[in-house]
Amino acid sequence: MNYLSGTAAHLGKRWLGALGVYRHRVFVQRLGWDLPEATEDGEWDRFDRTDTVHVISLDGKGRLTGCARLLPTTRPYLLSEVFPQLLDGGPAPHCVEVWELSRFAACDLGNAAGAEHSLGSEQALALLRASMRTAYRYGARGLVSVSPIAIQRILRHGRFEFSRLGQTHHIGGHSLFACGLPMHSALQQTPILF
Repeated sequence: MNYLSGTAAHLGKRWLGALGVYRHRVFVQRLGWDLPEATEDGEWDRFDRTDTVHVISLDGKGRLTGCARLLPTTRPYLLSEVFPQLLDGGPAPHCVEVWELSRFAACDLGNAAGAEHSLGSEQALALLRASMRTAYRYGARGLVSVSPIAIQRILRHGRFEFSRLGQTHHIGGHSLFACGLPMHSALQQTPILF
């Protein structure tokens, strides 16, 4: 896999357009998320700003096979603005060294065998490591995420340290929790080349 990362300005129109379409196909069409701002031209929301950092995974043929979104917690982000109940009354992180990971997907839509959204795949674990390395370059030393409960198994399988920032909540038919990911151990694992 190859990885591209950067803000919308760094990615350019070609990759930004492909990313929006990919996100729509994964999150709206395949997973059935109710994202009212999404159109078939792309899935974007108010957290896709000029300072948002995107990570894209590409296969050997240059096809988009995964994505992640990184947001600084010093500005509005998904956990603080949309899902604060996952923190059980605790404060939402607001720190230059903590970023949010969201819109994470790893599925090859051009390959029937890899078209499932498999968060436990080696591709997904590599994308998570690449996302952590990207966030680290922007000053992050830890990540937070709104996560489905199944992510716990996946993180353990990938030997990632994580902490729960609150109890599991059932929202919109999904079991979700707020997850904290320190990055020091993940960054010591197999290096990801950019």
